[in-house]
Amino acid sequence: MKVIHIKNNFKEEVSNYKGISIVDFWAQWCGPCKMFGPIFETVSEKYEDIKFCKLNVDEDNEDISRQYGVMSIPTVILFKDGKEINRNIGFMDEDSLINFLENK
Repeated sequence: MKVIHIKNNFKEEVSNYKGISIVDFWAQWCGPCKMFGPIFETVSEKYEDIKFCKLNVDEDNEDISRQYGVMSIPTVILFKDGKEINRNIGFMDEDSLINFLENK
């Protein structure tokens, strides 16, 4: 599944989505975020039933980051039917991300 880049569409893509979605909160200047990005993309191709989204905390999304208490990046939040069910703060390798998704 293609990764969706959240701009002003968080409500449509995540909050109102019926199903499982995962959001990668990141920033361009963040080294661990840059390392995690390709892993997130690769894993997204393995899960057709999960909506993968990226949210740049510096581009028009500060209110959403604040709403979810994102203080460190990368932060990955897993949602079910628009409600947070799990989160991870910090870099994850591919196996860790898959484990995070499998234990939803």
